[in-house]
Amino acid sequence: MAVATETQTLEQLCINSIRFLAIDAVEKAKSGHPGLPMGAAPMAFVLWDKFMRYNPKNPKWFNRDRFVLSAGHGSMLQYALLYLAGFDSVTIEDIKNFRQWESATPGHPENFVTAGVEVTTGPLGQGIANGVGLAVAEAHLAAKFNKPDAQIVDHYTYVIIGDGCNMEGISGEACSFAGHQGLGKLIALYDDNHISIDGSTDVAFTEDVSKRFESYGWHVLHVEDGNTDLEGIAKAIEEAKSVTDKPSMIKVTTTIGYGAPNKQNTAGIHGAALGTDEVKLTRENLSWQHEPFVLPDDAVNHMRKAVERGAGYEDEWNKTFADYKSKYASEAKEFERYLSGALPDGWDQVLPTYTPEDKGLATRKYSQSCLNELAKVLPELIGGSADLTHSNLTEIKGEGEFQKGQHINRNVHFGVREHGMGAICNGMALHGSGLIPYGATFLIFTDYMRAAIRLSALSLVGAIWVMTHDSIGQGEDGPTHQPIETLASLRAIPNLTVIRPADGNEASGAYKVAIERAKQNAPTLLAFTRQGVPNLAGSSIENTIKGAYTLVDCDGTPDIILIGTGSEVQLCVGAAEKLSGEGKKVRVVSMPSWELFEDQDEAYKESVLPASVTKRVSVEAAASFGWHKYVGMEGDMVSIDRFGASAPGATVMDKFGFNVDNVVATAKKVLG
Repeated sequence: MAVATETQTLEQLCINSIRFLAIDAVEKAKSGHPGLPMGAAPMAFVLWDKFMRYNPKNPKWFNRDRFVLSAGHGSMLQYALLYLAGFDSVTIEDIKNFRQWESATPGHPENFVTAGVEVTTGPLGQGIANGVGLAVAEAHLAAKFNKPDAQIVDHYTYVIIGDGCNMEGISGEACSFAGHQGLGKLIALYDDNHISIDGSTDVAFTEDVSKRFESYGWHVLHVEDGNTDLEGIAKAIEEAKSVTDKPSMIKVTTTIGYGAPNKQNTAGIHGAALGTDEVKLTRENLSWQHEPFVLPDDAVNHMRKAVERGAGYEDEWNKTFADYKSKYASEAKEFERYLSGALPDGWDQVLPTYTPEDKGLATRKYSQSCLNELAKVLPELIGGSADLTHSNLTEIKGEGEFQKGQHINRNVHFGVREHGMGAICNGMALHGSGLIPYGATFLIFTDYMRAAIRLSALSLVGAIWVMTHDSIGQGEDGPTHQPIETLASLRAIPNLTVIRPADGNEASGAYKVAIERAKQNAPTLLAFTRQGVPNLAGSSIENTIKGAYTLVDCDGTPDIILIGTGSEVQLCVGAAEKLSGEGKKVRVVSMPSWELFEDQDEAYKESVLPASVTKRVSVEAAASFGWHKYVGMEGDMVSIDRFGASAPGATVMDKFGFNVDNVVATAKKVLG
């Protein structure tokens, strides 16, 4: 660091420290987005210095304000703030290693890499939608745990959004939901700089964003000079905080790349280094006399006051919680369990089990039973459907609806907003308070929320995706609603466990896995049928957890192995009976989850699918893609590699060959 010799005010020194950390880091990396940090530095400084409550030495302190940089391409803004505020997770060496291998400062903020980063942003619009989820979690927990004389849940979610975020449809979905819910602890600062990669936003984006947010039910403000009017920014944030019955959007008009004489207010500074000559001119223009990565002591010392403030905030909250604990012991105990991530003893004993004598139901109905039994022992389970509650069967019976003024309730109506729902659930899970969010729709509509599902896997999010109508067996709605390639594409997402249960026991096993993975910060996607299926002899919760298991076996080494998932396992059982009657030795393997099976040790996998048995047939009412791994060169697949058709579900299944006779015929062809 260096002693300041400029005539700049202390606030200007701090703001320019943010700017030049971004400039120097991007310049060294020869990659990055310096324009946003340079333009948004004033609003970020005011927010972090004068309003946000956080503890740099304990980034996970529960009652901290959450900050989300939805415009994640401007990541150096956040890294500069973390460094200047005294977070141990970002050092000056990390700043110098911006965008490098195994750096703590990756190209876009990643919550699993850098302490102080709440959510992973970069895909535009995801961050503001995550922010809505963070605010939902705060509202629900406040309604549940706060008492008139003890407010232990009381924090804000601040989000910086850009033009790109506002163009993406997901922001509209999530912000419409937030306005409906009246999430007064959510404040978004809109970096209104009128520039995107293609140039001026006038080429594609000329709507009145303020009026749009007003129509959503947000409180809207405008700071016309976001470059220098620090007092105006502060007054706007103060006013936003005073409005408690609706979220606030502060439009802050800025100049992208502020201070760069030849590149400010152009697309050229959006996503590229300034270059040696422009950096020199910018230093001269902003009277910045320091070498790269050297900052004035006055600025750093001022920003580092956040450490002392933060310790005070946390100490004050600890005293509040101690008082709460003395008055409300049972509530405090439950709150502490939430934060610890622990599950109640014996929680899984409520999961239903079935015998073949029990009436067969659609697995979506078994899912409904699981959700409702689990909700009795897991009050942290909260979620709902994208306007398909009575098709997905995701309502928690006896619970009210999560609505404005009733945020204590757990049944969330997301509306027809699949993508927004996914990102909101991610935010709820990343709140760090132990909530287990679930979001539901038809399996085919994961296409509308794939980016959020992918980010749940990437960001280590403990969300549960409840998908119903999982195949062509859903019937009359036809090919637009019948998933074909969907399962294969979801299985291709790393860290996402996909489970397609065959009956009631496997549905219970799927939920056991999903709940445990949620507490381990990992997502699970469950795929359930619309049509009824029988309960199978040999199925169990324990077997489901292994991903695949021998459901029906023969004496000695099998001649052929039939592998099924979901509603097609019963076809394998029926085919095995016919083939066995003709003297063939047949094993039936139920394989609800590829991922869980691959997690087993080699000995177990060999015991289920011995390498010596090369005659195999997979049966799944979905695309064949990926099944070659399990059936090998000598096997075959009963699958569907075209779009479906509109007819009653049983008819569609039969016409496409999902019947016992076709499975038998395919097996005989494999046997030669």
